Amino acid sequence: MKAVVYSKKASPERLVYCDVDKPVPNDNEVLIKVRAVSPNAADYRSMKMGIIPKRKIFGADIAGRVESAGRNITQLKPGDEVMGDLAGYGFGGFAEYVTAPEKALIIKPGEISFEEGACIPIAALTALQALRDKGSIQQGQKALIVGSAGGVGTFAVQLAKYFGAEVTGVCSPGNVEQTRSLGADHVIDYTKENFTENDKKYDIILAVNGNYPFIAYKKALTPNGIYVMVGGSLSQIFKSLAFGWLMSMGSKKMRSLSAKANQADLEFLANLVKEGRIRPVIERHYPLEKTADAMSFLSKGHAKGKVVILVESK
Repeated sequence: MKAVVYSKKASPERLVYCDVDKPVPNDNEVLIKVRAVSPNAADYRSMKMGIIPKRKIFGADIAGRVESAGRNITQLKPGDEVMGDLAGYGFGGFAEYVTAPEKALIIKPGEISFEEGACIPIAALTALQALRDKGSIQQGQKALIVGSAGGVGTFAVQLAKYFGAEVTGVCSPGNVEQTRSLGADHVIDYTKENFTENDKKYDIILAVNGNYPFIAYKKALTPNGIYVMVGGSLSQIFKSLAFGWLMSMGSKKMRSLSAKANQADLEFLANLVKEGRIRPVIERHYPLEKTADAMSFLSKGHAKGKVVILVESK
């Protein structure tokens, strides 16, 4: 089969489109014919940090069709259209075929395309778990989404509105209209206004992108407000893990999230997309052989929503 494989010698992208052996599922796995895969920060950051999958194939968020199933598989059968997150199961999505345990997958609703299905898992799960689980979002609250234009941000704006919040998005000037079109009540162009310098307070702040000091975020919270960090630079992430507990002393809470794959959450999100309550925003499509270009574009941090790699299996 064709796949995009990590090679330390392949400078500068370190990703090579080539022929590799087609994987064989064990008794507890299914073999999936991949139709679409959507790269995430989990892919390029793992690569940057030298955390390489065993088979050297990245790609976590996939959608495709079950080709065959191991003898212990009970939920899925050949022909089923599925979607899921393989980050906890060895990645492998940048390929024509991939194996996965059934607990990593859900049945893709027929109303959702393969491209849409591949966009949902990590990005939408991150937004959902940050707002609902870490942020305890409630109807009528004021929510600030810092970095409202990327994969997580576009889902976060829509989900915050779904939960009944008054939503303010923070983004670059080129993304103001997109953020507004997703339902944001207010949009801040960070080149014209610094939200940390006004007197507005928020019940929940979701930080996806943006290099603002912790103390500035804390100042922008209501007395019982919650800050949740789900992205940013690696230095910001390390600082949050190291000092978040200290900054949370008192009624204002400073939290971080590493999303966990969850079938029930993924089914909930897929149904929201099916019902038209939220939608993936897709900026670019790439063929499998251009995966290195897709990863390079995404890693620059300026994607408007999601990037999708279309896999045409021969």
